[in-house]
Order: sequence, then structure tokens, then C-alpha cells
Amino acid sequence: MTFFLFWLGSPCPGVDTMDPQMALLYLLLLGPGLAATVPSCPQNVNISGGTFTLSHGWAPGSLLTYSCPQGSYPVPTSRLCKSSGRWQTPGSPRSTRLTKAVCRPVRCPAPVTFENGVFTPRLGSHPVGGNLSFICENGFTLRGSPVRHCRPNGMWDGETAVCDNGAGHCPNPGISVGAVRTGSRFGLGDKVSYRCSSNLVLTGSSERECLGNGVWSGTEPICRQPYSYDFPEDVAPALSISLSHVLGATNPTQKKKENLGRKIQIQRSGHLNFYLLLDASQSVSKDDFEIFKKSAFLMVDRLFSFEVNVSVAIITFASRPKTIMSILSDKSRDVTEVLYSLQNANYKDHENGTGTNIYEALNSVYIMMNNQMQRLGIVTSAWKEIRHAIIILTDGKSNMGGSPKPAIDNIKEIVDIKQNRNDYLDIYAIGVGKLDVDWKELNELGSKKDGERHAFILQDPQALHQAFEHMLDVSKFTDTICGVGNMSANASDQERTPWHVTIKPKNNEACRGALVSDQWVLTAAHCFHNAKDHSLWRVNVGDPNSQWGKEFLIEKVEISPGFDVYAKKDQGIQEFYGDDIALLKLAQKVKMSTHARPICIPCTVEANMALRRPQRSTCQDHETELLNQQSIPAHFVALNGSKLNINLKTGEERSDCIKVVSQDKKKFPNLMDVSEVVTDQFLCSGTQEDDNPCKGESGGAVFLERRFRFFQVGLVSWGLYNPCFGATNKNSRKKPPHGTPPPRDFHINLFRLQPWLRQHLEGVLNFLPL
Repeated sequence: MTFFLFWLGSPCPGVDTMDPQMALLYLLLLGPGLAATVPSCPQNVNISGGTFTLSHGWAPGSLLTYSCPQGSYPVPTSRLCKSSGRWQTPGSPRSTRLTKAVCRPVRCPAPVTFENGVFTPRLGSHPVGGNLSFICENGFTLRGSPVRHCRPNGMWDGETAVCDNGAGHCPNPGISVGAVRTGSRFGLGDKVSYRCSSNLVLTGSSERECLGNGVWSGTEPICRQPYSYDFPEDVAPALSISLSHVLGATNPTQKKKENLGRKIQIQRSGHLNFYLLLDASQSVSKDDFEIFKKSAFLMVDRLFSFEVNVSVAIITFASRPKTIMSILSDKSRDVTEVLYSLQNANYKDHENGTGTNIYEALNSVYIMMNNQMQRLGIVTSAWKEIRHAIIILTDGKSNMGGSPKPAIDNIKEIVDIKQNRNDYLDIYAIGVGKLDVDWKELNELGSKKDGERHAFILQDPQALHQAFEHMLDVSKFTDTICGVGNMSANASDQERTPWHVTIKPKNNEACRGALVSDQWVLTAAHCFHNAKDHSLWRVNVGDPNSQWGKEFLIEKVEISPGFDVYAKKDQGIQEFYGDDIALLKLAQKVKMSTHARPICIPCTVEANMALRRPQRSTCQDHETELLNQQSIPAHFVALNGSKLNINLKTGEERSDCIKVVSQDKKKFPNLMDVSEVVTDQFLCSGTQEDDNPCKGESGGAVFLERRFRFFQVGLVSWGLYNPCFGATNKNSRKKPPHGTPPPRDFHINLFRLQPWLRQHLEGVLNFLPL
């Protein structure tokens, strides 16, 4: 028998075709002779101004998804090919007539009212790129953004403008764009409620109460277009404000700062249960599920880099949930085991379940909590002091199992969530995809806390991955946790490398250095060569309140006794930089901040925790892990504060790297043995496309990134070429002139000067055995 399968192919480039086995299954079900009558859906489904994709070609069960350019949205968003061979538009009457799909321009909502002030212009809705301006009446002060800009996602930038006279116990909560507020009294116990105009969807709290501490309960209500979504650069900091404090604020003496919202205090003996719920239903493609896993992998990997006790649960779900990792398992505290389980979570586990059952997924969390409570005891501090954070990654609304709200209510009850225990539970609901993700349901799932957001929609899994890469901004911690840099896209240079300091004499810049504690700076000894009066020197440390940082006096300078720049002059070596290391004790302790924090020094307990190594690790273990290949990507900080790239050479590659020194006859005219100049104390860089340090960058940290933390393995000492020589602009670096020896740079290897470091920092840092 001959089968004609031409209808299974896709006439559109990039459109999926049906799996051959599925095609054969259709034919077998239909029986002999019926192949030609297998239904397929019509192909007249183009969208004006946009594109579409198909999950399974034109066959029954295939989901068609429309996309439009940024600044517009599709109507409808999708269609489903039914077994009858007709397209059905979700949410529309079952009509045989197919309405034409179009891309409509995105609009931002207009204010319904603006209390105690005026706004312009007055339009029914606003186009992308349009502005809204707000001015307060006399006697009222504007809080929030005086001008807001309509963005391509249908959302206004900035913050809600409020005209406040400061008369209430709580500040005027304002009225967000598109909202109507009932209630105008802001005293203790007073309540206000909100609703949205026209077809807008309310996210946040529909009712808020003025609490005794002068803040409003819940979170600010925002009225959104149903098709609106969030940009990754908005989601990352919003998640960060809440979640980073859940994970890393380990110091119980930490004080609350108004601009950071709440800070959950997890003491070092405390514990965090972290539950990851990943949607694996049919409308999530296998590729998208893999991105969900990669995003979760990023989160888990970062979680375990903090000195907080964490247990991670992993649950995948479609029509039914599947527990991949339970918090009841000892393995849930082991980062290697958790990441292994996450990597091996299988999309095919749910191939027979096509629905999205968020209720059952959350109920699995409740059962897990209940079992743990029974094990620990309901009234014990071991149970009551556990914090819980739940992240739900889903591509759409739940379509089976009923409302998830009863499961959330059960979770709140077992964790004993009430006003004074609100910080013991956070639920983050993150919708991902271009389908009709339900804002209302996500809002009901997410926690409501003052100054925070817990519900988001991102357009695709790639945007989710981008948001997760930058969501844990741990730079706000005031604890002295080492090696933490702010990796978010909008961070300043100093926030990215907060250990970096400038060491300067009275008038001009001299050297760089690195904070290794809240009072000690590591730098190069040659910076103080011929410096007789250290009282005139200053160390400039990053300060969030000043663009130029804060100056500190030097209380004490410790220079390695082995450093003598003229030690080998009688051998024809005019300058020698062995033991080029120094420590400065600042006259005052540095207050830890976004701009000032120590780097991790290898061979210390602090670095060992950051590397997540066993407690019995040695200094040799750290060297093996950090310098484990012949070419190691590393960084140093330039004069202008930017992070530049080098490759540190070890083994045979180091031998090749240092050979160039003998070619520099100007500096070393009679050099017979390169190792006389480049001893085993030095790491070598400067090959290939490496950046070269300039004069003035000496003493700065040479550092690596591992497990989202930064480790100093060396410090900039000397080189054959100064790329900034004669340059008036410190942002420019010149290439070496043709015919000169290739540039090379040499950095003191901290593993080779351990005895000296231990002699002066014992008691400041906790050192591991050599």
C-alpha cells in the first residue's frame, strides 16, 4: 500500500513538521485506505505584520503561536488545530469563521485621577514613546517620578507619582495609573481599596491597611494591559530586593534601610527551604523546559555560594507533579546532588499529562512541609525558624486541579504566617511565554509585601534566563562576606569590584590595592619604594555616597623584608621584584557596602566556604582548584575602574611566556637565566589578546571568578611594556611599537607568599593548613 504523507510537511520556513512516528500512528488509527482523509488544518493563518510558529505542523493537536514586533501585540495570541481539521481560537465561540489575526499597537493606560495635582497630556491611552507629566498643587510634595515614559511592553517607566503633605501616620499610598482608590484617610488602622478601569488587570494588593510601623500592608497595586509583560532588567532588581535578603542577610544585627525594603534575618544557625516548581506541560516545548532548568541551575548554584543553610526541593509538573528532590532528603543540602538532580529532570516524565495543575504542584510543597514539621516537631524552633521561598516557573494559567489558592492557604497555615511572621514565606510566580499567561492568577499566587513584587511575566525563556543571571544582587549585604561583586547589568565599575582601592601620595595617584578585610589592604611593596613619610598617603575606598570614594589614613605599613629592588644589581639586573608584597592597615575600619567589600584570599576558611569545599581542605587543594590549567582566564582593574582580561600561564605555557624577558636587551642586556628575574613567585600574562596593566595599576588584585565569587590569586607587580606611556587619556592603551619584544606582565603569586601573609593576617583571616 502506498501512503501519501505530503500534508505533513510545512510550507513555511522554520515551521515544525510532525514526527514520522506520530504520523504513522495517525495512519494506523485511521485504518487502511483512509490515509488521504487524515484531517489537517487550513494554512490561511498568516498574521498581518507578524509571524507564527507551529508545535506539530498542520496536524490535529498542533498549537499555532503568533508573534509581533516589539511595540505591538497579536490578536489572537494563538490557535489550536482540532481533530476536525479546524482551527479553534482559545476563549472565542466555536465558530467556523476564522477571524484574521492582526498585530495591534501597544498602548499604555491613562490615569483616571491624580490627587492634589495635575497631569498632562489627557488622552484615553498613550502610544509607545509618549510621556506623562505630573505637577503637585501648592503645599504638597511630589514623591515618585514627575515624568513617565510609555515603554514597548505597555508599561510606564519610573514610579507612581504621589502628591503628599505628610499628614498621615502612613505616607499617602497614591493612585497608580489606571486605578481608582476608595479611602482617603491614612491613619493607623485605616484601609484603602483599589480597582482598575476599563479592561485593565490589577496586580498587587486590592486592599491595604496602614500598619503601626508606618507602612502599608501588601504591595502597591498596578493596573496593567492584559498583554503587557516585564523586561528582564525590571524583573532582576525587583526579585533581588526581596530574594537577595532571604538568601544572604546572615547578620542578625543588620539594620533596616528604607530604600531596600525589608530584610529577612537568617542567622547562621537558621535555615532556608527553597522550592523550585518547573512547568513541563504540553504547551512548554522541550527546548523551553531546558531553559527553565538552566535558569533554575543558575539560581541554585548561586544559592549555595552564601553562608546560609539551604535545602532545595525540585518539582516538575503538568497534569500531575513529580518530586525530583525533596527537602526531606539529606541530598537537598548538597549542591552537587541538587544540580545533578536538576540536570536529570526529564521533560518526558510528563508526556502523558497535557494540562497545567499548579494546585497539585503547590500541594506537593505543602505535603513536604507537613512531613518535615512532623519530623522536627510543630512547636520546636528547628521548625518554626525555617524560612520558605517558592518559585513557580510556568508558561500559562492552570487549567486543571482547580484554583491553587487552597494549597497556598494550607502552606500559610502550616508555616504560621501572620503579621509578625510574614517574612517566613515568599512565593514568586513567574509566567513565561507569549500565550495568554493569566496576570490575575499569577497575582493571586505571588506574595504581597510592601515595596516588593512577587509576580512577573516574561516574554520568553531566554528573558527568564537573563533575569535569573542578574537577580541575586548580594552587594547590598552589610556582612563582611568575601568575594562578592555586583554582576547586574546596571552596576557601576566599583560595585562590580568593590575590593578595589586606590593608594596615593599627597598629590598624584600611585598604586592600586585590594581590601582583604574591613581594615587591611593588600598591595605591592614597590609602591612604597623610597617613600619615607607614610602619613601623607591616603587610601581611597569605594563609597556609595560619593562618586570619588572615601579617603582613609594609613595606620601601619607591612612590607616584606625580602623585597629589595636592587638586590641583583651586581648581576646586571637593574631592578628585581621578588617579594613585591605589602599590607596596609587602615586607621579606621571600612563600613561594608555596595562599593566596599573584601575579596576572597585563597587558603582561608572564608575562601573555602565560598568555594564550597570540605572543611578539611588545604591550601594545596585551593591552588589545585584555582590554578588547575596551563592558561587561566583572570582579570585586573584598569585606571578607569573597568575590569580587563588576562590569561595566567602555568606549567609549560608559563615557560614559553617568560622566555620573552631574555629578548629585552634594553632592560636585561646580559641576562643568561630568565629564572633569575622571573622567579617561581611570579605568574605570567601578556600573550595573545591579553590586556596589559599600566603604570599606576601596580598592586591591584589579579583575580578569578568561581561559583559567583571572586578570588585573588596574585597582584600586579611589573611588566616589559607600559601601554599607557605618553597617553593623555587613561581609557586608551597603545599597542607596542613594531619590532619591540612582545609585552609580558608578571604578578606576585599569593600561593608562593603564604608564610608572610599568615604572619601578618593571622587573627584577621582564618587560614587553612598548607
